[in-house]
Amino acid sequence: MKKILSVIKLACIAWIIVPLLTGCVSTKNVPYFQDISSAETSVIPNVSTFKEPTIQPDDILSISIFTIDPTTSMVINQIGTQSLALNQATNASNSGFLVDKNGEIELSVIGKVKLLGLTTFQARDLIYAKAALSYKDPNVQVRYANFKITVLGEVKSPATYTVPNEKVTVLDALGMAGDLTIYGKRENVLLVRDNNGEKQFARLNLNSADLFKSSFYYLKQNDVLYIEPNKGKAASLNTARAQTITLVGTALTVIIALISRL
Repeated sequence: MKKILSVIKLACIAWIIVPLLTGCVSTKNVPYFQDISSAETSVIPNVSTFKEPTIQPDDILSISIFTIDPTTSMVINQIGTQSLALNQATNASNSGFLVDKNGEIELSVIGKVKLLGLTTFQARDLIYAKAALSYKDPNVQVRYANFKITVLGEVKSPATYTVPNEKVTVLDALGMAGDLTIYGKRENVLLVRDNNGEKQFARLNLNSADLFKSSFYYLKQNDVLYIEPNKGKAASLNTARAQTITLVGTALTVIIALISRL
């Protein structure tokens, strides 16, 4: 009888301890860039270089042309203004000039301009050259209006973000999403990228300074970052079950203690 009671006691203790252990979250891998020296300054050689994205069909460009005569500027930018008003009326987030399937946009007065394969800097120079044929000293601004990145998984604010500047890094994206939660796997972040119609996947380690050397450190349009949950997240989802097991184990322990005294 005593042996049976001892076995039951050990089982009850295990029932109580195991849920408590599985509910703990290890903080070992929480800090970023753990391999960077603790010295006051550190230098990381061969940091990834930024490559400007090129304009592709279905991109939306924010284009503004300003001239000495403000009324002339209003005429040139008429299409963009109408697009902005339409998007505001429909609560859409993007406004600007849509690049068609031929890689062209149509500007009021200036006409069609082919921008396929150009950077925004090159597009600005091309539009300036065309505008300068009709207007004196035009000022041209070109940027993406739909440069989007998506951050999913264990971050505080998962969402799709429209970025006004195409030079955006993995850390910028995580900052916009409010950083990882305590349950996010920092050593195994998944990046999904469209590459000429194919899906490209990369794994990034936020615990290592090698992130700065990765060719994926700078994000491209429509990139998706997914932060998967760690074991602590799975344990937290079973909190109710763990609490029930603990209560049952405690009750059995009390019952065994009472029986053993009889």
